[in-house]
Amino acid sequence: MSGRITVFSVRPQVIWAQPPTPLLKRALLRFEARLNQIGIVSDPAANRNVLLLKINAGTDPDYLSLNMREAYTLETGEKEIVLNADGPAGVIHGFATLLQMIDTHGAVPGLLQGRIVDAPRFRWRGIMLDASRHFQSLDTLKRQLDAMELTKFNVLHWHLSDGTGFRVESKRLPLLHRSGSHSQYYTQDQVREIIAYAADRGIRIVPEFDVPGHTLSMLAAYPELAAQQPVPTVQDWQQDCQVKSGNDDITTRCTRRSDLNLPAMNPTSDKVISFARTLFGEMAALFPDRYFHTGGDEVVARQWNDNPQIVAYMKTHGFADASSLQAAFTAKIEKLLSADGKIMMGWDEVSEAPIPHNVVVEAWRGSKWIGTATRLGHPVVVSSGYYLDLLTDSARHYGVDPYDTRADGLAPGVLGAGAKPVPRAFMLDPMAPPLDEAQKKLVLGGEAPLWTEVVSDEMVDARLWPRAAVIAERYWSPQTVTDRDALIGRLPEVLNFLECFGLQASDHQARMIARLTPQNIVPLTQLVALTVPVRNYALNRQADRKGERILLSPAAIASPDSFEGNEFNALAARYAAGERDVAGALREKLMRYRSNDVAFQALTGPDSVNEVKPLSSQIAALSDLGIEALQPGRKGKAWQDHAAALLADQDRAYAASRDHQAANHLPQPAGGVLIAIVPGIKVLVASTK
Repeated sequence: MSGRITVFSVRPQVIWAQPPTPLLKRALLRFEARLNQIGIVSDPAANRNVLLLKINAGTDPDYLSLNMREAYTLETGEKEIVLNADGPAGVIHGFATLLQMIDTHGAVPGLLQGRIVDAPRFRWRGIMLDASRHFQSLDTLKRQLDAMELTKFNVLHWHLSDGTGFRVESKRLPLLHRSGSHSQYYTQDQVREIIAYAADRGIRIVPEFDVPGHTLSMLAAYPELAAQQPVPTVQDWQQDCQVKSGNDDITTRCTRRSDLNLPAMNPTSDKVISFARTLFGEMAALFPDRYFHTGGDEVVARQWNDNPQIVAYMKTHGFADASSLQAAFTAKIEKLLSADGKIMMGWDEVSEAPIPHNVVVEAWRGSKWIGTATRLGHPVVVSSGYYLDLLTDSARHYGVDPYDTRADGLAPGVLGAGAKPVPRAFMLDPMAPPLDEAQKKLVLGGEAPLWTEVVSDEMVDARLWPRAAVIAERYWSPQTVTDRDALIGRLPEVLNFLECFGLQASDHQARMIARLTPQNIVPLTQLVALTVPVRNYALNRQADRKGERILLSPAAIASPDSFEGNEFNALAARYAAGERDVAGALREKLMRYRSNDVAFQALTGPDSVNEVKPLSSQIAALSDLGIEALQPGRKGKAWQDHAAALLADQDRAYAASRDHQAANHLPQPAGGVLIAIVPGIKVLVASTK
């Protein structure tokens, strides 16, 4: 970039080097519509000195495949923009970059001048969206695809069946959507609509239909396929849940997810293979992508070991354990899919016993599985470290690289009596060998999963973005791009950019706030701006007790990245580093945070609002502490002890969801939210010593 700006108030005149295809014409129409949204409109009178946009697009026979041509170059000057692309995907990416280069802060939009040579580091850059636990509308899906186009993702991994629900119309096995969807499913025409919408944006759709575990929604329709009889129904679970949690007692909370995920198919049954042949054959014809995900994760061994017929089969055929039996089942499924022209994908459990080498392994339980699977010769897609439903902040995701075998996993810890040991499969391996060059070639890329146990349709935009954009940057950019501080500072701009073009994260959060506190939205708006939800499935644990009510709580509204908290913490760090001129801005913020508590305590509303009133008081107390820390003069021992006690309370709250193990066993803060300005308050207190 040269740093110079070209005035860009009138839509450029487009000159194609070759006649554009219908796909490219539609891409240009979207680009021009987005220009119009930021005030760059067509002006027929501006025939002279109009900016030219020259586009040279190569052809790509591999468009919408793993080898799609995505590279492009972009030159922007005073009189013309030149976009050269290897294929249609490169044009789409070039348009997205042009939109990012437009500065809209001044009175007239301006375009940064310079030259960009750009290509992705990884060929597979995906988001995995779970439609089984909570169903997403077509409008919601299209908004995500639009945002994916703008951030250069190229795969939507669509998780369409699980214990909770089967979400696609099946014409050959209609009981699946009639019995297993709870009347929420996509018709095949709607599926085709989404596939076409994605294809226009350079995005492939990879479906997932889980076997042999996570199959309760299928077994509800075809119980004869189950490993264990009788097959529980969702209605049975709901009644049991009401009995267990009738008094809202956390010690007897309903364990709904484990119950729903437990039932598995009988892998020794010819009926199961016949069912899979029918289902996958139909879905293979519906979804054109070469890749087809069949799950394979979290099969509970006792589902098979407690069935005498399955145990006898294992003994007769020489299967030592459930993993080896599952490997044989996986091989059968792979053959079915291969016959339909598909390449099979599965979660990393499928690689624990020998399976065909062409099965793509999705590494999710820890980064060490990247090394394990690639050493066995499997192509790998990495999702470990990128789980958006863990509600970790953007900087954490940004620090995980798909090549790093030591980046993500659980560390052994001691939490006292009753705590379960960390499962070996999930444990971090600090001695995991790095990938060699041959293994790196097998890493196709990565995916950012969003499981939706605690994500409603209106929450999807805010739970995905802007963190998904951060992960997109990790997949696209060189491994050396690692400046987390710069990243954190860019997050509000990234979200604003996406919301300019249709994302509705802020609008939906505002609507949720107004629903909870219609009499006065200001206090709750301020509180959720200063908080983040608890991490590492701690919110899921609270959902076990609260059920769907948690989707209408402050914890569902607060974002995993607090922009206000990040800004305050950065200011506090500057103050501690010697920039005393920021003291006034810090004091103004702290006084505003403190005064909010009076209005918050006066709110009337549902239990979820009352539940966080103590947290509002804690914010006020911490704000007082920060104000006092900014006052000149040494602080006495009593003040330091008081500060230490307040901050220790916050440390305990954060530690309660520091990892999966803590989140499962330690008491969580009321309301399921954490105070985001704690790091800044700590810095201010430390600066007084």
